[in-house]
Amino acid sequence: MSTEHGTRPRVGCTVDTDGRISFDLPPGPDGEHAAQQLLLRLRPKKGQPEKTLHVLDLKPADGRLSAVLDPEPVLAEGRWDVYLLQGPDSERDRLRPGPRDLRALVDGHLRDRRSPLAVRIPYVTKDGYLAIRTWLRPAHAEAGRVDLTDRSLTVGARLHGAALEEGAVVLLRLRGAGGTEHTLEPRAEADGRGFSFTVGHEELAAATGVWDVFVQPAPEVPRVRVGRLLDDVADRKEVFVYPAATLGGAVLRPYFTVDNDLSVEVTKV
Repeated sequence: MSTEHGTRPRVGCTVDTDGRISFDLPPGPDGEHAAQQLLLRLRPKKGQPEKTLHVLDLKPADGRLSAVLDPEPVLAEGRWDVYLLQGPDSERDRLRPGPRDLRALVDGHLRDRRSPLAVRIPYVTKDGYLAIRTWLRPAHAEAGRVDLTDRSLTVGARLHGAALEEGAVVLLRLRGAGGTEHTLEPRAEADGRGFSFTVGHEELAAATGVWDVFVQPAPEVPRVRVGRLLDDVADRKEVFVYPAATLGGAVLRPYFTVDNDLSVEVTKV
């Protein structure tokens, strides 16, 4: 599979409702496919060495090559780059995306998930390569409707891998401010999974910064981040943009972070 003249291999993929990803590639030169593999590489943090790799065998299927990433084992949270290995001593060829069928992910927020929550979304990087965005969390609160008025913010969400019990609270924590928090009582639905909450702008406007949103399903249990992970959008910060509200000299704007978690930014005009 040649990479001359800037031509790099392209790989298509299909995701099913269980998170299984099926990869599809054209065969190598002259139809050769022996010893070819896909390499998934967990992208290391800046300045850190490469540590985590996952290898899949490519097998011939209807004149093409295919590989399957099953739901188990789960992948660590992060971004996984996809490479082709053409032989045991060959260099890695980073793969560009072919067709991506993500239809099974679109309604993912409608299905209840067990713990741990493992999410995989294939996407195209800014420089045009295929990668897989993954999340792995003991529990998750999937944000739904976000309503912003002149006076308050109302958010609907649903828990996966946990349920609301007596004493459950929603927490808005001011980032980097020594533990400053606002605590709210959620409005729980009958099944203990769905809930909503409303916070007045005056409660947040007194402090400039970013308020991160959590739910604590019961006293003495870990808090759970509220975000939006269960669909086909790998990076929603620049895609889902909410309007801002102004109260006095403060501007409040809900947004999704680079990790697709929900926060509220407060700035001064």
